[in-house]
Amino acid sequence: MNNYKLSRRGFLASGVALGALGLAAGRPTPVFAQQDSVLRLRLDGDNKILDPGYMIGGTEVEAQKQCLPFLAQYTRDGDTFGWEPTYYVTKLEQRTPTEIDFELTEGLVWSNGYGPLKASDVKYSYERMKGTDWGGYFDALDHVEVTGDRTGTIVLNKPFAPFFMVTLCHGPGAILCEKAVEDAGGKFTTSFPAVCGPYTYDSVPGQNATFTLNPEWTGPKPAYDKVVLNVISEVKAAELAFEAGEIDCTELGSDTLARYATQQPEGSEITTAGELQYMWMGMNTEHPKLQNKTVRQAIQHAIDVDSILAGAFSGTSAKSHGIVCPGLIGHRDANKSYSYDPAKAQQLMAESGESGLTLSLRTLNTQERMLTAQIIQANLAVIGITVEILPLDSGPFWEMGMESAGDTWKDLQLWTMRFAGTPDPYEAAQWFVSSQVGIWNWERWTDPEYDRLYDEGLAETDPAKRDEIYIRMQDIMEETGAYVWINHEPEVYIHDADIEISAAPSGELDYRRFKPA
Repeated sequence: MNNYKLSRRGFLASGVALGALGLAAGRPTPVFAQQDSVLRLRLDGDNKILDPGYMIGGTEVEAQKQCLPFLAQYTRDGDTFGWEPTYYVTKLEQRTPTEIDFELTEGLVWSNGYGPLKASDVKYSYERMKGTDWGGYFDALDHVEVTGDRTGTIVLNKPFAPFFMVTLCHGPGAILCEKAVEDAGGKFTTSFPAVCGPYTYDSVPGQNATFTLNPEWTGPKPAYDKVVLNVISEVKAAELAFEAGEIDCTELGSDTLARYATQQPEGSEITTAGELQYMWMGMNTEHPKLQNKTVRQAIQHAIDVDSILAGAFSGTSAKSHGIVCPGLIGHRDANKSYSYDPAKAQQLMAESGESGLTLSLRTLNTQERMLTAQIIQANLAVIGITVEILPLDSGPFWEMGMESAGDTWKDLQLWTMRFAGTPDPYEAAQWFVSSQVGIWNWERWTDPEYDRLYDEGLAETDPAKRDEIYIRMQDIMEETGAYVWINHEPEVYIHDADIEISAAPSGELDYRRFKPA
């Protein structure tokens, strides 16, 4: 196991072969991984931007959790998530509704000779975030007041209770080394300028990312000396690798989750990390082929979401009616302005004056997404729209709507998208304000009422009023004609039964908190 090296191509080939063997002979036991204290996981694509201000998210957040300080972290009791202070602080207390005092743990140092972790690093990191792509997480922040080398006060511009859960626990709450980041030019991409955490980080593009024990770390030692993530872009290949005993934990696709309900591999356990995903099909309202709102409305009525849930997701996910997930304030249990109605869709297409329309549909190249795209393709053919499906790997997929990544956004027409949220509706709502056009609002619409309601939602503390605000915001989104809501897909992992995994409610894994069961 110490010599475990495979190129991506070699890994996938062996994964398929050994996966078939594993199914026939039973999954090898995971004892080897623990003897060597190596945790073996899957990486769905290379981490491209580790900087919390400009990241894509997902596994980049996971990397930050291993290498950078956070003031707070998630806790879980059954299906309930909460928060607690991390080892990085000896004090984290809300003194008033708008003031949070903190004291950093003494003796924690940055790598590369950058000295001790300071309260000024907290101030630099959080105030810096307000001007970044992920600045919405800090809309409630006014400033950070430094009161000593290791002490300070986070000052909010309004009372905002979700700040701990949504901001401090999540990736944007990572603390950076001010001096190291400035020496790197103010931003960074595929390597951390300095780390202060249990692991260091290294990667081989296209092959793996490796987390190794940080020799300068004085905090609690994690259970595993090394964490190796092999790049396996296909969920199905990762499932076969798990069945063959080559990795210790992986995300499950919907069809496999349904199959494992009656035939789960021996020695394995299934954990649902969270159900805060929301998936939709988006439409670019600025593209010449989709500027006609009546065409977008026809598309909304033409797509049979129930068939997608059954055919692409094996009935394992809940139907969606917006960006706010079930159980949260602002969740909608029905659409307001459209339903699956092919006759209505054909009527709207006739009224639009458009005919012979050909559209591209970009999607991640995974089984569920491809099946979803094929059902959409068939649905839209009924109303005279020809759809060309463009499958993409995760790298180009997550950049295609971002103006900073090139010109693909100009030709973006239809796409399927899934975001992962946190346990408050404001987090999901932030991505669609006017200032996010060209960043994460790929549908490229703006609405003054939506922007106003977003600010009101941040300031409102009455749950009933917040519920009304976020429901109305989703009504506005739907009325643009730019969205077909699809599902809320659970983030489900299968892992060795003698490993206890740790995951955020949005699904990101936290390897440093994995431990033997």
